[in-house]
Amino acid sequence: MQPILHISRAQFLTNLDAVRARIAPSALMLVMKDDAYGHGIDWAVDAAATADVQWYGSYDVRTGIRIREALGDRAGRVFAWATSTVEEVEAAVRADIDLGVGTEEYLRLVIATAERIGVLARVHLKIDTGLHRSGIRPEAWAATAALARAAELTGALAVVGVWSHLAEASDDEDDEAQTIFVDAVAAVRATGSTPEALHLTASAASWWRPELRGSLSRVGAFCYGIRSADGPELEGIRPISALSASVQEVHDDHVVAGIGAFDGLPSTLSGIQVGTPAGSRELRSVAQTTSEVSTWPGASIGDAVWILGPGEYGEQTATTFAEHIDTVGEEIITRLTSRVRRVIGDG
Repeated sequence: MQPILHISRAQFLTNLDAVRARIAPSALMLVMKDDAYGHGIDWAVDAAATADVQWYGSYDVRTGIRIREALGDRAGRVFAWATSTVEEVEAAVRADIDLGVGTEEYLRLVIATAERIGVLARVHLKIDTGLHRSGIRPEAWAATAALARAAELTGALAVVGVWSHLAEASDDEDDEAQTIFVDAVAAVRATGSTPEALHLTASAASWWRPELRGSLSRVGAFCYGIRSADGPELEGIRPISALSASVQEVHDDHVVAGIGAFDGLPSTLSGIQVGTPAGSRELRSVAQTTSEVSTWPGASIGDAVWILGPGEYGEQTATTFAEHIDTVGEEIITRLTSRVRRVIGDG
């Protein structure tokens, strides 16, 4: 039997409520990159739309179009911030997707594309606040904003947002970044209307630094119940998924479970605790398609071994796994392959 990632729609909705309560009055932009952090976009969009989520972050245009298709006739703004090709920009503008723009060159491409196809493009201008992960440098901000405003007058463009990324290396650095961000917003405001979408913070800063939040907060991993590596637990938030595999063989001191490296389970996880019908047991080793787990009294073929999840059977979370091998929790979920069957439940 294939390993299964059991996904709780109800817990996802609970997490969305908890995040929105925490960040209010800032609005939630639900980030859905990497196929909704490995959980699947279609059902997640449907669930979020029923909860009246109005903003969706897609990272790339291809994901943005999937979100738009999943929304159907329902209201929702989609934001794609990866610098894209001419073909992708055209597809995004036609699909009514907002574009993040972090260079003058990309801005010119968006303007030219919008003018060519005769469809207005909505853009969020990105100011480089010090992370240097793309973004318009402060010394070039006024000229680039003027170019965007000029395109507004021709009907090619609407400047609907100003945004940036934080380094989240220290509070002092993030405070300095906010100052640059606020100055950039003021400069844009001085040349025309104030953009509706002002967003600086992602999951961690949105949760812990309320003074940095704008009118929007981009939150991804936390909505899926994945806390930050080496970070504290999050009030009201639990993992929405649990990964299980069936026992295939029973030996004197261990069982063999049907999940391995080919399923996306890192082989370096040996020694961590997983869940069983009798509670926590050691994950001894990870092979290509199987894993060895310390046995328990009465272990039988077909029993479920809970590799990770919220802890109901003694298993640990994706982030705890990640800390064991010095990575982040979302990587543990997103690396799971198509051999792992995703099952959506209401519970």
